[in-house]
Amino acid sequence: GQQLMHELGLTQSILDIAIEHANRNKASKILKINVRAGRMIALVDESMQFFFKYLTGGTIAEGADLVIEHIPIRIYCLACGVNSEVSEFEIYSCPKCGGSEVEIVSGREFFVDSIEVE
Repeated sequence: GQQLMHELGLTQSILDIAIEHANRNKASKILKINVRAGRMIALVDESMQFFFKYLTGGTIAEGADLVIEHIPIRIYCLACGVNSEVSEFEIYSCPKCGGSEVEIVSGREFFVDSIEVE
C-alpha cells in the first residue's frame, strides 16, 4: 500500500507541473511528459502509467504519453576513487575495493525533463 501511495503522489506532482507549464504557455493540450527517475526511487512504470491515465482523465493531459527514463545508481568510493554503477542493494560498499565510505552520486533524482504541448 505504501508504494502505491508514493507513486500516486509522484504522478500527481508530475501532472501538476505539466498543467501549470501548459497554462503558462497558453497551450490547449499536453501531448507528452518526459520524466527522469533515479533507480533509488524504485518506481514501477505500470503503476505510474495506471495512475497517469486515471489522473489525466478529463484534463488537458488526457491521452498524453508519460515517458519515464530511469537513471542508474552510481556510487563514488572515497577510498579507491572508483565510480561504480550499482543496484539499490549494493549502495553501502564499493564493488571494486569493498570500502564502505561511499557517496551516492546519481540515482536519487526525480524530475520532469520536458513537456510537449500544442
